[in-house]
Parts: sequence; C-alpha cells; structure tokens
Amino acid sequence: MDKLIITGGNPLKGEIPVAGAKNAALPILAAGLLTADPVTIRNVPKLADIRTLSKLLAGMGAKCERDENGVVSIDAGGVTNPEAPYDLVKTMRASILVLGPLVARFGQAKVSLPGGCAIGQRPVDQHIKGLQALGAEITVEGGYIHAKARRLQGTTLRTDMITVTGTENLLMAATLAQGTTVIENAAREPEVTDLAHLLVKMGARIEGIGTDRLVIEGVDKLHGAEHSVLPDRIEAGTFLCAVAAAGGDVTLTHAAPDTMGATLDKLREAGLHLQIGSNTIHATMHHRPRAVSFRTVEYPGFATDMQAQLMAVNCVAEGAATISEHIFENRFMHVQELIRLGANISIDGHTAVVQGVSKLTGAPVMATDLRASASLVIAGLCAQGETLVDRIYHLDRGYDRMEQKLSAVGAQIRRVS
Repeated sequence: MDKLIITGGNPLKGEIPVAGAKNAALPILAAGLLTADPVTIRNVPKLADIRTLSKLLAGMGAKCERDENGVVSIDAGGVTNPEAPYDLVKTMRASILVLGPLVARFGQAKVSLPGGCAIGQRPVDQHIKGLQALGAEITVEGGYIHAKARRLQGTTLRTDMITVTGTENLLMAATLAQGTTVIENAAREPEVTDLAHLLVKMGARIEGIGTDRLVIEGVDKLHGAEHSVLPDRIEAGTFLCAVAAAGGDVTLTHAAPDTMGATLDKLREAGLHLQIGSNTIHATMHHRPRAVSFRTVEYPGFATDMQAQLMAVNCVAEGAATISEHIFENRFMHVQELIRLGANISIDGHTAVVQGVSKLTGAPVMATDLRASASLVIAGLCAQGETLVDRIYHLDRGYDRMEQKLSAVGAQIRRVS
C-alpha cells in the first residue's frame, strides 16, 4: 500500500497546472450511455475513480478508451448489459450516475446500491423517487436497484434536499423522456452546469442551466459530441490552501477562478494575496495565516469538499476559528489525525473549534477519506520534521499526481510503497 513521506518547512514556488474536475468528469462519462454515437471528452483527469467508471462502462459493452493527452472516447453503441455490479459500485458511490442514462435509453437497468460511505449516509432515495415520478418501475432486491420503463414521461420533480448526483441523474434521464420535465430545487454546482452543457451539445433541450430550476424538453435521441471538462475547483482550492499554510509564491494555470468565489473569499480573509486572471490564480503568502471561521453549504456557498483543507490552514493560523459542517454528518474524521500533528481542535456535534498553534510536528497519520487525505498533506507541508501519510489510495481517487505537482514547486514529498 502506497504512502507519502513529507518533510515540512519548505515554502512553495512555481507553477501548478490544475487538472479537469473529477466531479464533472464522472457524470459526463456516464452521459456517454445516452447515445449510440461516439462521445469525445477532453481534459479528463487521471484518477482512480475515472478508471473505475471506465471499467464499469466497458463491462456493459461500451468502448471506453483514453489517450496520453487525457482524451477519453466513449462508444456505447454496443451496450448489451445495462448492469452496474457491486464489486465496482462499492468502490465509488458515483457509479449510481449510470442509473438514469440506462433507464432512459435502454428502458431497464440493474445497479447495485452504493453501500456505506465514510463521510456520511448520502442516500439514493432521491434518485429512485425522481425516476419513479418519471414513470420508471423500480424495485430494490438483493442489494440492487432494478428499474424498467417503456419510455420515461416528463413531469415536475422536487427533491427533498439539494442533491448534486441526484440532479445529474434526473437531468440525464429527462433528456430522453417524452414531454417536458421540470427539476425544482436543482443543484447549482459548476459540475452540474458542465454536464448540462455537454448534454446540449448532444442535442438535449435544457433551459435554466446554472439555476435551481431546470426545464428539459425531451427528445427522441441524442447524438455524439465533443466536450472539455472544466478545471477542478477543489484541486485548485487545495493547492491554494497549501500555499496559505506553507507560504510561498505559486501560480495555478488552467484554473477556473469564476467557479471558486467562496473559497477565494475565505483565503483572502486568511491573508493569502491573490491575483486573478481569466484562467490563472497567482497566490503569495509570506506570513502566518489568520484564522478564518466558515460553514459549509451548497453552491455557491463554501464547499464541504474544501472544509478539511481550510481547517488545516487554520491549524497553523493566528487566532481561533469556528467551522460548521452542514452537508455531511461525519466529515470531521481528519480532526484526530491533525491532532496527532499537534493541532488544537475540539468538536461539538457539527462544529469544530480550531485554536491555531505556532507549529505542527511531523508524525505518522492515516487518511480516512479523499479530502481528509488532502488536509493531512497540507499539514505535513508546514509541520516540522517528517510526516508519513498512510492509506493514500483515498488521495488518488480525486487528485492527479498530487505529490509530483507539489514536488515541482519545492515541496519535499515522495511516494513509497
């Protein structure tokens, strides 16, 4: 099992290219199931989750090929097995995203229930209720969702909560439904918008893109298209947090600053100096950060996927900060590992209070989930001595060669088996 060894204390200096967004690429790849024509997707990050979904599509009979430039070609013309088995779904909850496209195009699907998740329940009942409202017959047996429909019928959908993957699944399904579908309370995340832009290129008729009310006029079939995945705002935010904590002078290239408003606001508040270009972010930090309080909410608020990373910055900041987590009920598991490095953090329910300390000290720590692992890397970069981060397969699910990108800007970080 791979681990990262980090020797802290080096300020970061140089350029870091931002990869394509994992949370956009996954639903976009699933959308390839909606047509028998080839779909070409550019700027796809090289991640474990992408490999899992590609394997899932291939198991159904789709051709899914990737070249060395991050271009993935999908040809779902030969799909004969509309099933997502447990052995793949259990490793990545986003596999549920194939449910809507399969029912919409093939009239049937058998998709494993995702199972448990380290950071919270993340129920799929909103996906099921939405597809039932569109006319699908759904049963859950033996740990699988079985769905059938002659053709989905447009309707008005109102989810009980804002759900990103739920919005994406129902949006994809509605593109091939008969009549008009309205999705109220839709998620507004940039990744949902990116998916919608691809669907329009494929021939879908969608109004309200980027708002919480999507109106979809169903069409008989979709066709092939080409699309480039938007830059990953969470990866970009993670590297900015690394600069804020460890200090330095770094320029992010291939970024999308217009999707990062809440993150950039909080990092400025922490004292990070930012110069924003159309697709670049120049960050400098030459002093100790200031403590920043925040609460996680749906987009365009502060993202739950950035909570652990900004907490790591607060660990070495001047002053105290209060962090409230309102998206997932179990997303403070990185706290105990940060405490092992010398952080001063107390938790009361959904709230963490971080009292900044003047220094962290390297120690062996263990990653518990994707963003938690990123927070431990950030903490290790500014800790005195050596930090060993175990179970970094979590990190590889969402970051494209993080240790190589950080090494290129002066970090002492290496991967060992």
